[in-house]
Amino acid sequence: MFGLCDCNNFYASCERVFNPSLEGVPVIVLSNNDGCIIARSNEAKALGIAMGAPYFQSKELIEKHQVRVFSSNYALYGDMSNRVMTLLKQMCPAIEVYSIDEAFIDFSGLTKEQIQLLGEKITTDIRKGVGIPVSIGIAPTKTLAKVASKLCKKYPRLKGCCLMYRPEDITKVLSTFPIEDIWGIGRRYARRLQSMGIVTAGQFCQIPESWIKTNMGIVGVRIWRELHGESCIELEDAVSAKKQICTSRSFPTEVYDLKILKSHITRFTTLCATKLRAQSGVCHTLTVFIYTNRHRPELPAQYESRLITLDVASDSTLELAAAALKALKSIYRQGFGYKKAGVILGGIQTKTAIQGNLFDTIDREKHNRLMKTWDKINLKWGRDKLILAAQDPEPFQMNRNHLSKRYTTDWNDIIKVV
Repeated sequence: MFGLCDCNNFYASCERVFNPSLEGVPVIVLSNNDGCIIARSNEAKALGIAMGAPYFQSKELIEKHQVRVFSSNYALYGDMSNRVMTLLKQMCPAIEVYSIDEAFIDFSGLTKEQIQLLGEKITTDIRKGVGIPVSIGIAPTKTLAKVASKLCKKYPRLKGCCLMYRPEDITKVLSTFPIEDIWGIGRRYARRLQSMGIVTAGQFCQIPESWIKTNMGIVGVRIWRELHGESCIELEDAVSAKKQICTSRSFPTEVYDLKILKSHITRFTTLCATKLRAQSGVCHTLTVFIYTNRHRPELPAQYESRLITLDVASDSTLELAAAALKALKSIYRQGFGYKKAGVILGGIQTKTAIQGNLFDTIDREKHNRLMKTWDKINLKWGRDKLILAAQDPEPFQMNRNHLSKRYTTDWNDIIKVV
C-alpha cells in the first residue's frame, strides 16, 4: 500500500502558521515579482480567483473581498517543508519526497487497521507539530493514492485521511473522477481523450490496454495499470539526478541594456552550474532564452532562444558562462525591452562518462580544482561570495511588495513574546 501526504494550500498555510488572524480569511500568494497567483486558500478559491492568473487582472476582485496578499517567501516555505518531511521520516518506514509539499509513503507490511491508525496519527502530529494541515490518501498504487488524497480535500468528514483499497470503492470513485486530474495525464492527452467522450478515469479504465499502448505508449499503459490496482511505479528512496537544469526569472521592469542582461544571464548560468556539480553531472548543451512582455502588446515583441552544443561536456562555471554570453549576444536585439530570461542546461550525464576531444584546449583538471574551491567558499561563507566579473555583485532584486517575515530562518524575524 502507498500513501501520499499532501500539504493543503501549502504556501497559504505557511503564512497562517505565524499569523493566526489569517484563519478563515481568503489568502493568496504571488509568484516572483508579484506576477501571478500561485497559491490560494479555500476561501480565495471560493471567490473564483483563478490559479496562475496575473495579479493585476484579479486586483479588483481581490480588493473587493479584502483578500490578504503575500509575495512568495521561499525561505519560509522551504524550511516549513523540511519540518514536515522530517516528521514524516520519523513516523514512517520509508518515504519519497516528491515535491516541496508532497511525499509518498510506503505502508508495506502493515495491516489495514495499522495503516488507518498511522495515517490519522500523521495528520494529527503534523498539524500539531508544524501547524500545516495535510491530506493523506492511501491506496494500492501511487496513482490511486493521488486520487485518494484529492478526496480528502473534497470531503472534510474524512478528517484528512482516506484509505481506499476495496475494488468496489475504487471503481465508484473513478467513475466520477475527472480524467484531467489523473496523475500523469497531461493537457494534450486529456484534450484528446475528452474529444473522444472519455471524461472520467472510470471511462479511461474501460479502454482496451492495446489501444492505450498504441496511442499513449508505455507511460499511458503504466497509468492504466495503476488505476486497475497494479503497482507499476515503485517508491524512490533516493533523489534522481536531474536530466535538465533551468534557472529563469521575470524582471520587475523591461530590460533594454545588454550589459544588464549579461549580468543576469551570468548569474543564472552560475546557479545552474552549481546545481549541476552538486549532482556530479556535466552537460552537453546550454540554451539561453529571452522574452519580451507578452502583456504589453503596444511594445515590440521578441521570443528568442539559442542552443549551444559543447565540444566536451562540462560543469565549469567559466566555460558555461562564456557559452551563455555568446548565445545571448546572438539573439539580443537593441530596442527591445526584455521581461524574462533564463538558462537551461541539457544533455546531462555523469562526470565519469565524459568523452574527450582531441582538439580540446581547456585545462580541465585546473577547472575542476577551481570549481571545487569555488563551491567550498560559497558553501562556507554564503552564496555569491565568489562571482564572475560579468555578474552584478548586488543580488537580483524582485518586486516583493507583500513579503512576510522569514520567521524560521532569520534571527531578526523571529517572533518575540513580550
